[in-house]
Amino acid sequence: MSAVLAVLLLAVFIVVALLLRRSETGVIFQPSDQVAMIGVGVLLAGGALLFATPRVRADAEGIEVRNLPFVGRRFSWQEVLSVSFPDGASFARLELPDDEYYSVLAVQAVDRDRAVEAVRALRRLHKAAHEG
Repeated sequence: MSAVLAVLLLAVFIVVALLLRRSETGVIFQPSDQVAMIGVGVLLAGGALLFATPRVRADAEGIEVRNLPFVGRRFSWQEVLSVSFPDGASFARLELPDDEYYSVLAVQAVDRDRAVEAVRALRRLHKAAHEG
């Protein structure tokens, strides 16, 4: 979805940049304005692609969640009270002590069956860590 949005954004900004010179408003657009418009499209497309970078990795010792590029956080299963996916939520989350939680952007509601299986797998690892 992120890639489709990125391509769409870039295409719209390229078309707008190409049509800038043909404006009937009396304003004269320079080639630098067109390049700047394409540059804005590239930046927005890059921003849209950031939504494709979240990742979650879990093993018997804990879980590593990366919601933003190059920024990840690791939790031991002992720190995590539960793995939940509240009704109406867009993302799964880790329930932490003191009524805190940490969103897991890699497990999204729009993924439907894949999200259900991912949450079940995380819950199995969590349960095994607390029983073992």
